This record gives sequence, structure tokens and C-alpha cells, in this order.
Amino acid sequence: MFDMARRTTAPPPEDFEERIVDIDVSSEMRTSFLEYAYSVIYQRALPDARDGLKPVQRRILYSMSEMGLRPDRGHVKCSRVVGDVMGKLHPHGDTAIYDALVRLAQPFSMRLPLADGHGNFGSPDDMPAAMRYTEARLAPAAMLMVESLDEDTVDFKPNYDGQETEPTVMPSAFPNLLVNGTTGIAVGMATNMAPHNLAEVVAAARHLIKKPDATLDELMRFVPGPDLPTGGSIIGLQGVRDAYETGRGTFRMRAKCAVEQITPRRKGIIVTELPYNVGPERVVTKIKELVTSKKLQGIADLKDLTDRHKGLRLVIEIKNGFIPEAVLEELYRLTPMEETFGINNVALVDGEPRTLGLRELLQVYVNHRLEVVRRRSEFRRRKREERLHLVDGLIIALLNIDEVIQVIRSSDDSGQARTRLMDVFELTDIQAAYILDTPLRRLTRFDKLELDREKQTLSEEIAALSEILSSEAKLRQVVSSELAEVAKKYATPRRTVLLEAPGVTRTAVVDLQVADDPCLALLSSTGLLARTSDATPLAGEGDRTAHDVLVSVVRTSVRGEVGVVTSLGRLIRVQVVDLPTLPPSANPPSLSGGHPVSEYVSLQPDEKVVGLGSLDPDGPGLALGTAQGVVKRVVPDYPANRDDFEVITLKDGDSVVGAAELVSEAHDLVFISTDAQLLRFSAALVRPQGRPAGGMAGIRLDDGARVIWFGVVDPEQPAQVVTVAGSSTALPGTQVGGGKVSDYAEFPAKGRATGGVRAQRFLKGEDELLLAWAGPAPAKAVSAVGKPVPLPEEIGRRDGSGVRLTHTIGAVGGALASTPESLLTTKGTGQDAGSSEDDQPL
Repeated sequence: MFDMARRTTAPPPEDFEERIVDIDVSSEMRTSFLEYAYSVIYQRALPDARDGLKPVQRRILYSMSEMGLRPDRGHVKCSRVVGDVMGKLHPHGDTAIYDALVRLAQPFSMRLPLADGHGNFGSPDDMPAAMRYTEARLAPAAMLMVESLDEDTVDFKPNYDGQETEPTVMPSAFPNLLVNGTTGIAVGMATNMAPHNLAEVVAAARHLIKKPDATLDELMRFVPGPDLPTGGSIIGLQGVRDAYETGRGTFRMRAKCAVEQITPRRKGIIVTELPYNVGPERVVTKIKELVTSKKLQGIADLKDLTDRHKGLRLVIEIKNGFIPEAVLEELYRLTPMEETFGINNVALVDGEPRTLGLRELLQVYVNHRLEVVRRRSEFRRRKREERLHLVDGLIIALLNIDEVIQVIRSSDDSGQARTRLMDVFELTDIQAAYILDTPLRRLTRFDKLELDREKQTLSEEIAALSEILSSEAKLRQVVSSELAEVAKKYATPRRTVLLEAPGVTRTAVVDLQVADDPCLALLSSTGLLARTSDATPLAGEGDRTAHDVLVSVVRTSVRGEVGVVTSLGRLIRVQVVDLPTLPPSANPPSLSGGHPVSEYVSLQPDEKVVGLGSLDPDGPGLALGTAQGVVKRVVPDYPANRDDFEVITLKDGDSVVGAAELVSEAHDLVFISTDAQLLRFSAALVRPQGRPAGGMAGIRLDDGARVIWFGVVDPEQPAQVVTVAGSSTALPGTQVGGGKVSDYAEFPAKGRATGGVRAQRFLKGEDELLLAWAGPAPAKAVSAVGKPVPLPEEIGRRDGSGVRLTHTIGAVGGALASTPESLLTTKGTGQDAGSSEDDQPL
């Protein structure tokens, strides 16, 4: 063991007694290191669990608030803010202060930025400009952090030199630590917390306020996972749950990509969102390195088209002969387009660093907010009581104005006047002094009325504040209501998609050269798209999907394309390889694993999907029917270089109600109108037309009637007709109606452009068909969300009346026959696919 002696180098005076202090080096190093570690942990690196701020961030917000840099004021130089913070509160380097200020203003770092920056504040790849070039002010959300700071809501402490004071914690009107996350490296410990969605966190906090014994599972119903500022996807939620339970866990972040036709002969991968803290330059550099070293094949070109208006946009051009989905999987595996985020929820609780789970983090914040509101209510009640005390004194003075004036005039000085007022009118010292300071012009009859109103208002406010302070339930209700208002004003939609199973992607491509196997593209009544693993007919009891019915079934191949037909007469290309694959063992098949059609096509507000069609030039043609009774057979000559084009020219006010592939001209084209008229005629009566054509007359409609269903039916196969009648004055979806199932053979075939035959007789209170369908028997019905609904028994008469149904029908589908050809026939529904507000995967 070494000892160290400290001696003075200059000779001591004669009367100075030499003192030698022996210090143990190991003890000194231990003590000094602990002091340093303590300073780093508590004064720099770790946030407070209550407001989610590190000391430097708290001091920045407080200084900007004291400087008056509110959102409605102009920006000021960041160097001015840094200088004020450093000079008064944070005696450290200006670089550290400016770096903290920059992060508060970066929308790609903070889910809810607290500073409003003006100038170059950097990017995930680049550093910000120097503080002399940038400007800043408080963001609107930052006002939630500092509001009611002057109402004795938090404690203040002296600054480093004792000349100023600073808050020990911010009031924090929203859970900043969970919403914005944080990162920091201390001595012997570190923190790394992911950002979350404000609305979700507030909902969980409000639930915890209402039910203090809420479990983690209950809270995770509101906060299913992080919501990163840069969007993207999170894959594997088990790590998220571990973090919410223990404070530690990991999850994988994945970029948001789409495969698009970027040139007439080339496809590409468009990257629009990257993992958190990953910049485009880092991805570009890594991809170039992999291509140069020949570790990644299939990439022809790479362009970074990111700008301020369109945001992030990386275009990765794929060589011909390579599957973009396979290349994308390699990009996820080899580049930062997929990264791991390690959650380590370490924060200060009562001055001690602790690792906290989701429930503990919310509980600490809720307790803090309850204390803030309690102290604020006490402050406000105290101020109102003081004001009420003065108002009572003024009212006494007004009621005795002559005596008051006489007392004042007869007094020698103000001190004697105050004493005599207190004695004569039984006033307190404060009331008497306030009366003496009040100008005579305020002591009028009009001011008496104002004082009476003010007294009543103050009494009501004091009573309300006393109720809050005397009732824990009322206090919790106030905190919950304030959180709800914050979420209503500042919440934004979720940006990050959560995927439960690790490794699940939309395309299951594992090789660059994927076989172009035959398959079936499926569209369900609830607007879900999927494909089968092969072209095997859906056998067994496969006359319907589990909890759903099929709208369209199209034969295609894995690397092929299908067209989505919309009510506006548009046909939109969809890559079959992008569709999720149904397990081959599903019998009957279930589309619960399908994806909503809205993920593949962009629709206008009033546009709906009515069916699928093949894009094969040698395949079956497409038959369309419109609400005004127009029919058209489209020549399958579609442009190869366009992803979106019209297949029919519609008249004003018209729309497509049905689209079906026509396998044979021997099949029937069927119209059903709202006035319960059904017309069937041979498809041979309609000649094929080019895409710009507007079709020809299909059914003659009476005044006020419109076509409610159109489709193709094979007359050689057993078929049924389903109709549901109701009142046209009822709100859509609110009436059950009367349903009828008839044999399709009961309806005679007629000529094109003629009137139909009656399909259902209306009863009292019924004046139109709510839903209609015709197709292969037996018919199956489901609700708007895909749940099975029973249908009445088939009746012999085609024009009979309906039977009162037990449940509202949302869609009808028919049986799937066992031959491949029949699979190409569209199964119609009583409503457009994807048109229901409840059209979500089950």
C-alpha cells in the first residue's frame, strides 16, 4: 500500500507548525470517483422519472420560459439561449447545452418536440449548424411542461452560485418520459428509452388513475408498443413486453418499403421510413459497400431523393430477372434498414436510479401529477381567499362610505387612520391598508355591483377548489380530464406499425429466384386480400371462408399481377407476390391473415372496391355493371406501363356496382335493381369493347330505381338468388329487413336492355331492396364484420315475400365448385368490398 504525503514547498514561517496529512491513495481515489459518478448520474446523464428531463433539458426549458420565448413570440439566436442557461443555471460547456437544445427541436428524435427550431438543426446523418446561425423558441408542447410553474406546484432550489433559483422538476402536464423517450450514459449505468404515442400513453395513465390496481396486461391494451418518430415497423413484441414488465428488453426496427414500377421495364424498392436513429446516408453507404464487394446482388441503381417537401425517399432500382421482395429481404438482413433497439428504462425516482417497467413509469408520473394539481389547487384557493378577504373589506367600506371618509379625514396620519378603521369597522390590518390604498373613484355604486359579483365568483371558485382538495376521487378526476384535453389537442396518429410474430413480412420470399408457381388471388367481403399457396381448388366444405365470404377469386401466379376494380371504373394493378399467403392446410380457408385492400391501393373518399380481375391478355375478359344499368365487356388489352387506368367511361352520377371475370359466353349476366327487378341474359348478347368505351344498355330501369347488384352466373350449375327488402327511409345498417332465397332457375332469361322480372314482393314498410346477390348454391351470408348470419330456407316462388331476418346481413357469397374453371367466376356480395367502416382483419 502506497501513502502520499502533502507538504508545502516554501519554507514555513518560524511560528508556523508544520502539518503533514497522510492520505490513503485507494481511499482517495474511491471517494473522488464516487463523487464524480454521483455528479454524472444525478446532474447529467439520467432523467427524472416525473418529468422525463435531464437537468440540462430542464434548465433550457426554464430559461426559455423566463426569457419569454413562447410559441407566439419570435425566434431568438440559440447562442443567446445557451449563454443564458450557462451563465445562470448550468455551469458546463456550451456544446453540451446546445446539443441538448438541438435534440429538443429535432422531430426525428422527439415524438413531441419541445423546442421550435428555425434553421439547420441537423438530420440523422448530419450535425446541426453552429448556434450562432440557428434560432429557437418554445414549442407549443413545451408550454405543457412549464405551465403553472409560478403557482407553487414544484419546489425550487438555489443555482450553482446561490444567486438564482431553478425548479427541481417541471409540472409536466403530459408523460414526457414515455412520449419522447431518452438516452444517456452515466458511470456504471445507462438509460435508453423508446418514444411512445401521446394518445396511447395518456389513455393508459387515465386508466391507471381510474383503476390504481390495473395490471400490465390492462395497460398494454392502451400502450401496445413504442411509436417511433421516424415510423417504420417493430417486429417481435415479446421484447417489448419484457421491457414493460422488467424495464429491459429488445425489439427489431424495420424500414417501411414498397415495391413500385419506377420505369416501364424496371421495378424498384421505395424506402420512405427508416429505423429510429438511422439516416439515409448510412444506408446508402452500406448498400454501396455490399454491392461493390458482391455480397448483395440484384441492385442496378440507388438514388437518394429525400427533400424537405416529400420527406425521406430512397429509390433502389432492381435488375431484370431479380425479385424485388427477395432483394428487400437481403437488405433487411445486411443493412441498417433493420436495426435492434435495446430498452433500458433507468430513471431517477426520489433521487435514486431505478429500472422501471411500464406500470411503474406511469405510476410515478401519475403520483407526480396528483401532487402538482393538489399544490396548484391549494395555491389558487389561497390566492382567492386572500382576494375575497380584501373584497369583503371593500364592501364594508362602500356600505359605510361616509363614516370611512370621516374617519380618514379626522385622522392625523395613515397609521392612525388604519388603526381607527380597524377599531370602528372591525377590519383586519390588511383590509384597512387596502382600503386606504384604494382610489376614491372605485368606491362607487357601480363598483359595488362588481364587487358583489366578484365575491360570488370567488366563493364559487373557493368551494370548487376545496372540493378538489377534500376529495381524492375529485382530484383524480381533474388530473384525468386535463390529460384528456392534452391528448385531444396534441395527439397524432401512430406512425410505427407493430408486428407480433418475429420475421413475419408481407412477402415470404427466401430466394432471389422464386418460382412463378400458380396460385389464386382472393378478395373477401370485409376487404381483405390474400393468395393461396397453389392453384388447388378450395375443396371440402370450402363454400366460404371462415367468418367471411369471398367476393372474387382470380387464377394467377406468384409473380403475376391482378387488377382491383373500383366503383369509379378504375383498374389498379396489385402484385400477387405482395399478398399474404394462406396456409395450404386451411379447410375451409380463412382470410383472417389477409391484409386490408387499403394497404395496396389508394382510393378516393367515395371510391369502393367491387372486385378483382385478371391482367392476362389471353385470360378471361372482364364484365362490368353500373348503377344506371350499363353493361360492358372489356377487351383484355391493358397498358403494360401503367398501374392505374380506366376500364369504362362513366356518365355523370354513375358508378360500377359489380365486376366479374367472364369465363364463357354461355354464362349469364345478371342485374338486380332496388325495385326488386332481376334481369338475366346471355353474355353473348354483349360485344366486347375497348377500355375507353362507355358500355351499352344492360337493364331498363324505372324512375328512381338503380342497380344494386351485378354479376356473372353459370346457368348450368345449381344457383340461388338472395334478396333482402326494407325501407329506403331508414338509416343504412340499422334495419334487419326481410330476406328471401330463391332458385335461380325460377327466373326466365330475357333480352338485353329490357326490364327484369320481380324477385321479391314488398310487404308493408318495405319499398326497396337493401341487398341482393345471385350465384352458386348454397348461399352463405355474413355480417358487416364477417360473422356468419343464417339465411331463410329456399322458397319455390321467385316473386314471393321475404321472411323477417334475425340479424343484419352485410354480404352474401356462394359455394366454390371443385373445378379450376369455376374458381375464375367472381362471387358477388350485397355491398362493395371494403366499403364497411368495420372492414378490419378479424
